[in-house]
Amino acid sequence: MSRVPVTTMVVEEETFPIDARGLGTVQPLNTVSLRSRIDGAIDELYFREGQTVSAGDLLLHLDDRAYEAALDQALAKKTQDEATLHNLELDLDRITRLAEKAYATQQQLSAQQASVAAAKALLQADDAAIETARVQLSYAEIRAPITGRIGFRQVDVGNIVRSSDQVAILTIVQVDPVVVVFSLPEKYVDDVRKSFADETSVVRVLDREREQPLAQGRLTVIDNQVDATTGMIRLKAEFANADGALWPGRSVTATLHLRDLEKVPIVPASAVQRGQDGLYAWIVDAEGKARIRPVGLLAEAGDRAAIGSGVRPGEKIVVFGQYRLSEGVPVDAHDASAPTTASNAGTTP
Repeated sequence: MSRVPVTTMVVEEETFPIDARGLGTVQPLNTVSLRSRIDGAIDELYFREGQTVSAGDLLLHLDDRAYEAALDQALAKKTQDEATLHNLELDLDRITRLAEKAYATQQQLSAQQASVAAAKALLQADDAAIETARVQLSYAEIRAPITGRIGFRQVDVGNIVRSSDQVAILTIVQVDPVVVVFSLPEKYVDDVRKSFADETSVVRVLDREREQPLAQGRLTVIDNQVDATTGMIRLKAEFANADGALWPGRSVTATLHLRDLEKVPIVPASAVQRGQDGLYAWIVDAEGKARIRPVGLLAEAGDRAAIGSGVRPGEKIVVFGQYRLSEGVPVDAHDASAPTTASNAGTTP
């Protein structure tokens, strides 16, 4: 009987990382839509569209003359009321001395005391009015509440803005750090929770089309429920983004590391076949004959598979030419074994 040519590799024992992959979207850590808190015309703009600003930077200034006048008016009223209080207190001192000598009635004394108390309360109201005027005046300067990138502006110098406007003057998004929101099937919930609790939940994001690595971060939030419609659970991971590779709104592939399978047989995924009775693989025994083995698959990723049962480290497994094999047939094995790495992580079947 002629020997059947096949290609084999040696089964190796390695640590096999288990990852879960899901589709995600980059989102800003914070988003602020700025609106004016007072009514007024825009005097100056101090930003450019697309500019990165720091928290506290002055972005625009409104015409504040009316608010300065309101503050001056409140200050003047307080000065006037202070003078009134001073006179009332002098009168109270005079009436008090007269009442001690019975030259003024108790009713006159009580009335003057009430007038002084009312004048003091009026000063407190003046202080509140002054503070309100100062706050209103401060609103003429609109500053960046967060560090981030400015988008398109919706106004120009000379436009009048109002506190009731529904359209934002501009929007600032915080892009360093950023977050990626992604979803995984509910079967991963227990593994995700354990990884999160152990603080080993490393998340990598890849470009969705080219599978190019973009960044590595950490899982920060697990949603409080599984979507009953889709059977998916939403997750959120945070990433440093100094280079700006993660642009808000960008679609990415997120890979979450769940756990490691320690010292398991690793074979090429092409060696695992599916038949009527389940998964199997072909082994070349010491006599150079093909032997079929039912196998249990623990996980696979790309061209690698972690085997739970059926093959042992050191055995020769057929990776090409299986379709011409039958139990016990002699083979002409060509060794194509090469060192495998744990760089590609697996997903549970």
